[in-house]
Amino acid sequence: MATSLAPLSQIALSLRRLPPTRRRSPASELRSPIRVACSGQRSASKEGWEIKESTCCVKELRNVACGVLAVWAVTAASPVIAASQRLPPLSTEPNRCERAFVGNTIGQANGVYDKPIDLRFCDYTNEKSNLKGKSLAAALMSDAKFDGADMSEVVMSKAYAVGASFKGTDFSNAVLDRVNFQKADLQGAVFKNTVLSASTFNEAQLQDAVFEDTIIGYVDLQKLCTNTTINADGRATLGCR
Repeated sequence: MATSLAPLSQIALSLRRLPPTRRRSPASELRSPIRVACSGQRSASKEGWEIKESTCCVKELRNVACGVLAVWAVTAASPVIAASQRLPPLSTEPNRCERAFVGNTIGQANGVYDKPIDLRFCDYTNEKSNLKGKSLAAALMSDAKFDGADMSEVVMSKAYAVGASFKGTDFSNAVLDRVNFQKADLQGAVFKNTVLSASTFNEAQLQDAVFEDTIIGYVDLQKLCTNTTINADGRATLGCR
């Protein structure tokens, strides 16, 4: 198939007739302001025809620009949260300590909850009925008191119990999975037939704690046995070497 080409003289003439284009320097492009139209429509009349320009795309651009500016303003005004800050502010919910008597309803194994349970600084000393068998997944329990409480069959997956007091607490048949007991007072606590998977006891007080038929993995056992506050009977029951 043949392709016909125009004579070179006609091409040259056409090029000479083209209006000169004005190139803009990069610096001038950077100095050019970006304008966002805020009007709904604008019309212009040309040769009797009315030309209406739709501004839907301009509206979208305006919304995006305003959204970016809003996010920037909030970010600039908000204080920076320190990386070491792990816990949220103390809950101001009325009767928040009574939340332990209800517990969580979903996601027990993964520490997921329908509503956060903040039990920090609450006192459950000698509580014998309202905590038994409850699910306290991911509960915040630091500096709370559970001395002498019956917490048998409780589920405390991923609970945060740093510095809490559990002196003489009954954890029989409980699931204490990935609980942080750092610096907690667990003197005389009963872990009979209790699951202690991946729970940590760094600097915890475990004098006279009972570990009868405790369910614990080998690696977790080795870590627990490094706690020097466990007495001879407890170490023998655990099989510490």
